[in-house]
Amino acid sequence: MEEIRIEDNGNIGTIDASKIPRFAGLGTYARLPRIDQVKAADIKVVGVPFDAGVSYRPGARFGSTHIRESSRLLRPYNPALNVSPFALAQVADAGDMAVNPFNINEAIETIQQNALDLTSDGSTLVTLGGDHTIALPLLRAATERAGAPVAMLHFDAHLDTWDTYFGAEYTHGTPFRRAVEEGILDTEAICHVGTRGPLYGKKDLEDDKRFGFGIVTSSDVYYQGVREIVDKLRDRIGNRPLYISVDIDVLDPAHAPGTGTPEAGGITSRELLEILRGLRGMNIVGADIVEVAPAYDHAEMTGVAASHVAYDLISLIADKHAKDKESNA
Repeated sequence: MEEIRIEDNGNIGTIDASKIPRFAGLGTYARLPRIDQVKAADIKVVGVPFDAGVSYRPGARFGSTHIRESSRLLRPYNPALNVSPFALAQVADAGDMAVNPFNINEAIETIQQNALDLTSDGSTLVTLGGDHTIALPLLRAATERAGAPVAMLHFDAHLDTWDTYFGAEYTHGTPFRRAVEEGILDTEAICHVGTRGPLYGKKDLEDDKRFGFGIVTSSDVYYQGVREIVDKLRDRIGNRPLYISVDIDVLDPAHAPGTGTPEAGGITSRELLEILRGLRGMNIVGADIVEVAPAYDHAEMTGVAASHVAYDLISLIADKHAKDKESNA
């Protein structure tokens, strides 16, 4: 089938939905071109179908495909940010990384190297997981590219700074403890957003604070409001190179049932998107959306939420890319 695409500002964009129905054709993210269909890409969307690090419900290995299928209704213009991201930057789908599903250590090494290879041309990655284990190698690669430890905003119901599970150091509940230990995070500028639910003990919070993390709970978002939270996050991060990691379980199960470790009392998809939009102009050097487990999803609710999170992240990165290009011209 011939692909009739929208071209804007010299960039190849989505398949034209007025010519080809959204439910037809191959399911790349937002029906964007594949990486082999463009000369170069400023932003690359890549999947990591890996969930060997989960501690409860499996299935996030199918998340990247589910997010892509749920993104078919996305359109080229983002009115919330008043930008056309696919015109401001060349965005392409780089497909999926092929990682070992039986060996976590090898998988982590593969993800790190693939991320470095994909960004060797200066492009920015938006990664679709996969479980949260994948954030560690992605952070390693982002830090190597930035040449210094990166700031991080971590949207999640959970801290993910535990030490081990059953003696395993690399799981979806441990990536950010390892990242701090490895010195790849700027501990003056790291914060969890949306945390809630029971913990193993008070020591979990004490350890987390010792690592340098700030915490914005889901209750904080509810009582303080999005604008106040955004102001605090911007003050904490400043203009540092920023990595954003979004575990979809940061959303309440009413908004995102399709995830492996759901917790009651989460933020809404509207609150999450508005917080992200409040980060406009910040120096985002990479992002991931993880823990989408389609077997537990209903009516693509979780997939749609995740696809919109990726869309707003791409919009923020494309907007900053265009402004930097303009200022350097």
